[in-house]
Amino acid sequence: MRRVVCPGSFDPVTNGHLDIIERASKLCDEVYVAVLINAAKKGLFTIEERLDMLREVTKEFPNVTVESFQGLLVDFCREREIPAIVKGLRAVSDFDYELQMAQMNHRLAGIETLFVPTNPLYSFLSSTLIKEVVAYGGDVSGLVPDVVRQRLEERLAG
Repeated sequence: MRRVVCPGSFDPVTNGHLDIIERASKLCDEVYVAVLINAAKKGLFTIEERLDMLREVTKEFPNVTVESFQGLLVDFCREREIPAIVKGLRAVSDFDYELQMAQMNHRLAGIETLFVPTNPLYSFLSSTLIKEVVAYGGDVSGLVPDVVRQRLEERLAG
């Protein structure tokens, strides 16, 4: 069985994230979307809100499971017998950081990392940029799922 994990903070999930999740779901039998709980970081959305949004926007993919985790991703993977991580790459700058993480994860637990180039339609997207645009009244339609856009506007509209 081909099982992978797509990890991230997803604060909030964007269409770029969703594109990677969907593509992984077509290639693998099971895809876990793992939302990192980082107590040191204050997110715009709570972990529960992020999980809820992710479950809503991935419900059409029957082989996708959304969960949260704390600590090391390799421990999450070991507990679920997940041999590989799928990461989207937007630019060369992403690769530099992600390569270090991939090598550490392999060293710690023998877990492979598969890099997937981001769809050019979403290569400029980041959750941080999306939040900033919405905070200033910009329209992010087509960049995030509608349910996410609505929640962003409710939270950030001033």
